[in-house]
Amino acid sequence: MRVTLRFSRHMDFGCYDKNSGEVECYLEIPNPEAVGCVERFATFMSLLLVIITFPFSLFECFKVVQEFERAVIFRLGRLRKGGARGPGLFFVLPCIDTYRKVDLRTVSFDVPPQEVLTRDSVTVAVDAVVYYRIKEPLNAVVKVADYSASTRLLAATTLRNVLGMRDLAQLLSDREAISHMMQANLDEATDPWGVEVERVEIKDVRLPVQLQRAMAAEAEADREARAKIIAAEGEIKASKALKEASLVMIDNPMALQLRYLQSLNTISAEKNSTIIFPFPMDFLKTFLGVPGPSNPSLPI
Repeated sequence: MRVTLRFSRHMDFGCYDKNSGEVECYLEIPNPEAVGCVERFATFMSLLLVIITFPFSLFECFKVVQEFERAVIFRLGRLRKGGARGPGLFFVLPCIDTYRKVDLRTVSFDVPPQEVLTRDSVTVAVDAVVYYRIKEPLNAVVKVADYSASTRLLAATTLRNVLGMRDLAQLLSDREAISHMMQANLDEATDPWGVEVERVEIKDVRLPVQLQRAMAAEAEADREARAKIIAAEGEIKASKALKEASLVMIDNPMALQLRYLQSLNTISAEKNSTIIFPFPMDFLKTFLGVPGPSNPSLPI
């Protein structure tokens, strides 16, 4: 026994005996792409109308789509074979053919600010911008009612879901990684609709005023602590340099006298009204008890 599957206008099943004694059964199911009598009649009447109204009917039968557009044609509610038409000129029948134009250029839209609760329980308002384009015109028309509105709603939901899994510090520092993750999620979700998400960018992250003040105070305290550390390190380096300079001046007393004269020169250049009386350093040694030529009573 052999079973044969056939396509026909109606559904039927039967068996018959062939001359060779073999029994063959057949199953006929309706062909979903078959054109019925009503459709054939409507097509014939549309063609007849085009012929009767020729050449005026040419203005309604021939349509033009731009280089960046594609036309999806339906005949009596069914999608015509051959895919999307365009760019250029294509033919439609009046009264039975309808078509929709799809723009293939990149479209951008702003995601409204979303109130997001981060993983560390901080409420922030984040907005973004999304760039997408149509890569499959047939899916964009047949599989979704409004691809533009659906993509916008999905972008807002994806933004909240992605940011809810991050801390505030990651949100402020890893914007690029968050943008790539959001783009991948959106592209995967919109692929059945024939939409390709090209780029996602986070525009602004708005923090509460109290949190901004706390972060500013923390940053100011951090800067002051670093400034004190730098100043202390500078003091250490300066003291080491002064120690080395004092050792040099002990070995050569004239170096101290030259430094004294250099200080006088600096003071006289900055404040010309100041009167300075140089006092020899040897006289001070007598009063300070420092051994030297002017105080021979003290041991050298």
